[in-house]
Amino acid sequence: MRRAVKFLHTVASGGMIGAFLGYLVILAFSPQGSPQALADMRQTVSALCNYLLLPSLAVALVSGLLSMAVHKPFLEHRWVWAKAVLGLSLFEATLAVIHAKAASASEEAAKIVTGEGDPAMLASIVANEWMTLGALLALCGAQVALGVWRPRLGKA
Repeated sequence: MRRAVKFLHTVASGGMIGAFLGYLVILAFSPQGSPQALADMRQTVSALCNYLLLPSLAVALVSGLLSMAVHKPFLEHRWVWAKAVLGLSLFEATLAVIHAKAASASEEAAKIVTGEGDPAMLASIVANEWMTLGALLALCGAQVALGVWRPRLGKA
């Protein structure tokens, strides 16, 4: 059971980091010259969030917490609790910031294509997108570092 949970956690973490990197690649390299291209790019980002990022994030969070329940010695180490707190923070930030921004930007881009939307509104939605993605990738990196190196922070 322990190995299965660890495998799920590892695969989900890879999916999550891959989704964040895919998000960055789509933002950096997709054509955004026309309103239709912008709407298509935003639709792709929204699909990436809905079908890869959020499921991976949910599986990583649940499997991480489940691994604490399955392997009781984990409960005694502070690095495990730090990883749990970071995981919950990552989950909340992803839901609140990334997913919400991707969905609202996709809707606004679709409105711009039909002539009903405001480009300034879209610009305000995505103003801090790069910085937010960078911060979330840093949190993912900290999660991986804690899981791989398991620093000796002492016992709780």
